Amino acid sequence: MQELPQAEAAQIKQWSAANAQACNCSLGACAGWESITESRWPAAQMQAVATLRRADEVEPTYEEHHPQGTRYDSPDAPVAARFFPYNRCDIHHCSHCQRHLLRYTEFGGYYVDHRARCLNGAPVAHPTAEPPKS
Repeated sequence: MQELPQAEAAQIKQWSAANAQACNCSLGACAGWESITESRWPAAQMQAVATLRRADEVEPTYEEHHPQGTRYDSPDAPVAARFFPYNRCDIHHCSHCQRHLLRYTEFGGYYVDHRARCLNGAPVAHPTAEPPKS
């Protein structure tokens, strides 16, 4: 698999501000983090374009960033690249509707859950927001 470029803050804001076309694909709106099975992920029309994962972080934090009292699955939760789950995401571009979607895989004791969130229209946290040092 080809290594993805690191997404820059300005690029994330640009993708978030983009006006996507209506799309009738199997993903739906994906305004908050939604579980997306592999059979529902339209791989043929998706292209991985960037990553929020940092090569220098062996174990990314599970700390979340919710300065306005949002929750993990809130559509208005800010995209905060250094915080969970964004620090485990790749960014994909849909060739049909031009949306950009964040995607990561959640691993539990006995399950694997692929999740997606549409980047278009999502608020973006200030790029210097960083989790507390442990």
